Amino acid sequence: MSKSDFIERVAKKGKLSKAEAKRTVELVFGQIEAGLKSSRKSGKFQIGTLGTFKIANRAARTGRNPRTGEVIQIAASRALRFKPAMSLKKAGGC
Repeated sequence: MSKSDFIERVAKKGKLSKAEAKRTVELVFGQIEAGLKSSRKSGKFQIGTLGTFKIANRAARTGRNPRTGEVIQIAASRALRFKPAMSLKKAGGC
């Protein structure tokens, strides 16, 4: 689902104008981003019955260039992970 599709659904379900829905969605996304930034030490940001966002560290590793087959070194990096809450898993039939 694209962001614009999500905004349309929020507008329809919330009986809001698209402009109001867009502001609301951007506010929520902004707060998730702010929560992640403020929880850098713990690396976790939990939202009630939605789930937990976690910043995970990826170790450096060797890989292969798919075009040339050459062995390359891939640097260590950080990645965002999401673990859905149990209620969300049940709602999705998982």
